[in-house]
Amino acid sequence: MKRIFYFLIFLLLASCTKTKESQQITLESLLHEMVSFDEATRYPSPFYSSLQVSSYDRHSISPDSVGWFANNDGFGIERIDTIDGRIEKVMFDQKGPGAITRIWITTIDKRGTWRFYFDGSENPGWVIPAYDLMQLDIPEVGRGLLQPHTSYEPNGKGGNTLFLPIPFAQSCKITFEDEPGVNPTPKYYHINYRKYGEGTKVETFSKDMLNSLKEAIVETDKMLLDPPLAESDSLLVANANLPAGDSLTFSLPEGGNALNRLEFNIEINDSMDYEQSMRQIIFQASFDGKQTCWVPLSDFSGGGMGAPYVRSWYLSSDGKGQVISHWVMPYRSTGQITLINANKETVKAGVKLGISKYDWDERSLYFHTSWKQEDGIELSTDPSNDKNCMDWNFATLSGRGIYKGDVLSLYNHAPAWYGEGDEKIWIDSDTFPSQFGTGTEDYYNSSWAPVVPFQTPFGGAPRADQESSHGYNTFFRTRNLDGIPFSEKLVFDIEMLGWQPGTVDYATTVFWYGDFDSVAKGTSGMDEATKKLVFKE
Repeated sequence: MKRIFYFLIFLLLASCTKTKESQQITLESLLHEMVSFDEATRYPSPFYSSLQVSSYDRHSISPDSVGWFANNDGFGIERIDTIDGRIEKVMFDQKGPGAITRIWITTIDKRGTWRFYFDGSENPGWVIPAYDLMQLDIPEVGRGLLQPHTSYEPNGKGGNTLFLPIPFAQSCKITFEDEPGVNPTPKYYHINYRKYGEGTKVETFSKDMLNSLKEAIVETDKMLLDPPLAESDSLLVANANLPAGDSLTFSLPEGGNALNRLEFNIEINDSMDYEQSMRQIIFQASFDGKQTCWVPLSDFSGGGMGAPYVRSWYLSSDGKGQVISHWVMPYRSTGQITLINANKETVKAGVKLGISKYDWDERSLYFHTSWKQEDGIELSTDPSNDKNCMDWNFATLSGRGIYKGDVLSLYNHAPAWYGEGDEKIWIDSDTFPSQFGTGTEDYYNSSWAPVVPFQTPFGGAPRADQESSHGYNTFFRTRNLDGIPFSEKLVFDIEMLGWQPGTVDYATTVFWYGDFDSVAKGTSGMDEATKKLVFKE
């Protein structure tokens, strides 16, 4: 039996943020975009490519050549420059207008000096006196924009991730100089950046710019740590007992609108069944007659298997059945939200839906959530043996869209760390991945496995059951300024490398925006969602 709720409301015109082709890209505009839920729904204008340089092992050249799975990831650099007698390792050197959106680093010895050179200057515009972004020396940057990893030690190993945007008009070069007399140690890094088209107006990062935007930086940082509740023109609240096999559907008001607040409150009769039950409640959404979301509620929450506590910019969950989404879901004329109970018992479901007017234009995209699961994936322990290694397909998207984040929820049957493999993200006609990483925990903004649970505005590790990494683990990452636009396709692969032989069961959830005809390939359905979870092994 299906129950359908209809509601009619008068919607007031809401303001929306649009980026004009002629608008200058500045630190201020990027901070504003970072916390704009509306802008996240639109294809970028001016357009940019979202790229990454990293310290991946340079023996990885192509899938058809020896060394594709090489794993000595701490020494990859662009080149070495000698500047005024200093030996500087060039980690980033990009020409043309752009903006750095994320810097992730870690090491075991932080002694040395970072230097940032802008627009061809021979003198660094910014200096950090260690391989440690916590020494950035911008007091206004707090834990919203800069996060130490759980392994971080100020005078030892560990690292951090910076999300303060760094725009540049003509060029940017980043180098690191080891402290003289100190033996070089691995320096792991990712630098994500936007590459704008020639002629795009960008104001280069500077100390004067920082001084003029102190208040904006502070406010952005605070907002990231405490996301504002969307102001909706109308709010629907409903509570119902949802019998086994039943569904609850809400038909949204017709017209150009957006769902900008979505909250579920699920009550399970037997708390011992919570983990399995949350996996077997399905969130489904359709807009303008096309289904764009199908995902277990546990995975949609960002927590994955077990639906644990989550707190981030786009998603939060109390670990007891409440799931709150800040994703904006626009549509031209019609929308439906459905909750499916695939359990064998009745659950009590509370739902809150916030709707506001949305100005649909040529850049507007539909919200998608794609889910897939595969069990028994073999781990390799020898990255030098290409024949025994594999790239597992995390997600494949076709059409035009923007990749906005993902959840990796898994059961590790192996006795030790499973995530040694690098992510490889291919965009459109790439002949080499636009983004080539250095390991699973690095991609998810932490470092040094095994990982312990942590939360940040941009994701975290909501679940890590055992110190050995055996059993259940969940990572998730959402992308504000480091979202990845694609015009034809996006393919996300990840290497299956671990410390010891064994298998893993992977479930991946992908958050993205796309055109009406954009699709995710290789997704899973009800058979996988209702498989009995592993509780003891």
